[in-house]
Amino acid sequence: MTSSPWSCILWDVDGTVADASAGILPRITEVLTAMGRTPPAPDELRHWIGPPMLESFERRALLTPAEAVGAVEAYRALASRDGYAASVALYPGVAELIRDVQAAGVPQATASTKPQNQVRAILEHYGLDDAFTAIVGARSEADVLDTKADVLGRALEGLTAAGVDTSRPVLIGDRHHDVDGAAGLGVPVVFVRWGFGTPGEEEGAVAVVDDAAQLRELLLADDD
Repeated sequence: MTSSPWSCILWDVDGTVADASAGILPRITEVLTAMGRTPPAPDELRHWIGPPMLESFERRALLTPAEAVGAVEAYRALASRDGYAASVALYPGVAELIRDVQAAGVPQATASTKPQNQVRAILEHYGLDDAFTAIVGARSEADVLDTKADVLGRALEGLTAAGVDTSRPVLIGDRHHDVDGAAGLGVPVVFVRWGFGTPGEEEGAVAVVDDAAQLRELLLADDD
């Protein structure tokens, strides 16, 4: 028998479950180049992944709110053209862990600021969508800024509506946005170091792990 100290497990997606960076940078570059702006250097990409894309275009590319909305629309059009699961890879051991959590009977949900249709497309592509009680991401409107707290709140609501016990939730994430967003809802965060976070972003997390094996030890216990 396998059990868990958590009543439900919520997953960030970009940088935690999936690495979509191979497709993200070319799209950002294409959008900003078309606008006559300087695209980010490859080593700056990690700063773009994690926050809502609308926020990144405003803060990183210094676009006006209206320009940022247009940039998000153009970026999403490119993602749709390429295919939402194109150039996306899963991190080692994560898919297997998600299946182990499912087998243990622990409900799971996503809580991502990536658009919900893109999250679902990635999970369907890798055959993992059935492992989640709720698949929650950002809303599709380009001018809507969904924070981590927003999507996490909706994920918890979705789990509750499905009859899940949400009294002991945990969020798995890789950026300070995950830690900060979860704090307001009283949700502890396990911080994974394989994503796009930089040193110090894990502050406030209840635990930090380097690989899926370490994460499994925190999420599941093999009962005697």
